[in-house]
Amino acid sequence: MNYSSDNPFVVAADAEASDRAMFIRRTYLHLAGAILAFVVLEAALLRMEGIENMIGLMTGGMGWLVTLGAFMGVSWLADKLARSDAAPSVQYIGLGLFVVAEAVIFLPLMYIAAYRSDPTVIPMAGIITGLLFAGLTATAFITRKDFSFLGSILTVCGFIAMGVIICSILFGFTLGLLFASVMVFFAGGSILYTTSNIIHHYRTTQHVAASLALFSGVMLLLWYVLRIMMSLRK
Repeated sequence: MNYSSDNPFVVAADAEASDRAMFIRRTYLHLAGAILAFVVLEAALLRMEGIENMIGLMTGGMGWLVTLGAFMGVSWLADKLARSDAAPSVQYIGLGLFVVAEAVIFLPLMYIAAYRSDPTVIPMAGIITGLLFAGLTATAFITRKDFSFLGSILTVCGFIAMGVIICSILFGFTLGLLFASVMVFFAGGSILYTTSNIIHHYRTTQHVAASLALFSGVMLLLWYVLRIMMSLRK
């Protein structure tokens, strides 16, 4: 049985076809808007006077651990706002806050890629990320398989990955190509999981939260694809 999207609690899988299509279209339009905002903000930050000093504070000593902790806190708050049943303006604040957080945490990596690496690595990483995202999205929509079982696997793997990252900061060892490659698979699983949830489990009023979840997966994928590209171009 299909239901009208006037009911804020109906999931996309049970909604009228037109309402489901509108929800999906809004989700991906918001994702495109978030990516565009990230690109514009990142470009502006990289051109900001004194950005080297800011990056030094972020990465020097225990700075990166503090930055990572702040990012996790902001991400949690942003996701909570975007998923809330409050006014749409509150949900948009959550999405905007997350875009800003991603732009800031990407600064050190983007700075090295833009000014101290092969100038082609950023566009190439963007293209590869886009192609991988398109393939994963097509897989979810064509198969219509419910990948919600990946949720618990991704949670456990996420905690393990975070533990490895924190240990690398505390003990000063470098995470190489193998870790980056594994994280590409992790990010791909996250995108597949979120896309499946968009098809089967998100409510038709949750396009902001759905776009934030997709944006998070895309950014994680871009981060590690870019790391791999930079390592291969050294």
